[in-house]
Amino acid sequence: MIASDTVWGAEVNRLQHSVVHRLPQSYRWGIGDRPEALKLSGAEAEDDLVGLSLLSHQGSQAWDIMRMLKETLVEIQLDCAVVEWEGEPCLFVARNDESTATCRLKNFGVGIAETFKDMPA
Repeated sequence: MIASDTVWGAEVNRLQHSVVHRLPQSYRWGIGDRPEALKLSGAEAEDDLVGLSLLSHQGSQAWDIMRMLKETLVEIQLDCAVVEWEGEPCLFVARNDESTATCRLKNFGVGIAETFKDMPA
């Protein structure tokens, strides 16, 4: 029991040093369970996907972190997937689950980078 707690504690510590950001477009599942970027139309559908990518890690370490992030969401029965997008691992969740997903990730200490709009320079 202690060994698994130690491993889990190490994973939580790794998550606390992770930062994700929301990809700028909306997506949907395409052929072969691959996300497809949607053209910017201003209209959002319930079945749209939101993509999150890591700012804090790269390479194989990024894949490991993304799998851990996915596991934390699966624990609360949130449907999500980690797939390669533009050469990097990205976590995709349904648009209507975005708030729940980011709240869960924040609870594990994951930083969420946000874009500031209409901010004076």
